[in-house]
Amino acid sequence: MKKYRTSIILFLTFETIAIWLWQATGNLFFLLNFSYIGTSIGVGLALMAAGWKYGRELVQFLVGSYMLVFLGLLCHENMQIEGFWLYLAAGIWSGATLHYLIAKIFGPLLFGRGWCGYACWTAMILDLLPYKRSSGRRKLGFIRYIMFVLSIVTVGLLIYLDKTDANTIFILFAAGNIFYYVVGITLAILFKDNRAFCKYICPITVLLKPMSYFSLLRIKCDESKCIQCGKCLKECPMDVEVCNNSRSRKNATECITCLRCTKVCPKKALKY
Repeated sequence: MKKYRTSIILFLTFETIAIWLWQATGNLFFLLNFSYIGTSIGVGLALMAAGWKYGRELVQFLVGSYMLVFLGLLCHENMQIEGFWLYLAAGIWSGATLHYLIAKIFGPLLFGRGWCGYACWTAMILDLLPYKRSSGRRKLGFIRYIMFVLSIVTVGLLIYLDKTDANTIFILFAAGNIFYYVVGITLAILFKDNRAFCKYICPITVLLKPMSYFSLLRIKCDESKCIQCGKCLKECPMDVEVCNNSRSRKNATECITCLRCTKVCPKKALKY
């Protein structure tokens, strides 16, 4: 049962949130929403622990497509960062607001950037491309901070122009997703790196990184077993120095917990 510990912890965490929000608000949506997400994550991680190769991809599509298609396109809930700023400015306690607070601001204290590896609907598509391994890091990370500021400026402009109606918010969501997919796929092809968009462009990583530094669930290395073969470093799509157990290791807050490093380690020195 030890190998299923992480899947059980995350399932129970989301189930606790689901029940608490349902009882606190009386809204059945919260129970169904977070129960579905928690079950998807729990099942996917359990399948990965049992040795199934595509457990993470299953979670990506179960959670990512649910948020993009059902919550975003059908329910018109803007799940992009601009939607979060809009709802926050309006004082609206929406699904998107809770999503950001749980998955992207405070949740990383528990599961780091698990959102990026298991739920992001942009990465869900980008990970289907053939460039699985990183092509290295370019000095372009500053762009994500520019995108972050632009998201705030965009929302501020919409509020100033009084263009915050439901139709405008939905158009913003659709246009934002199209932009992300086009830029993400283009960068992946140009840099031969599926995760180039995540490394250089995605503004959401600005929210994810601070708490991820203190994440309780993280890849740990038994340095007494490590033979410094470098296989984990070559396999990591985010260029994380996983063979270093320090929290200040290179690109420490970039880990998306895909667990690919644990699979290639010849000495089983890496654990999650």
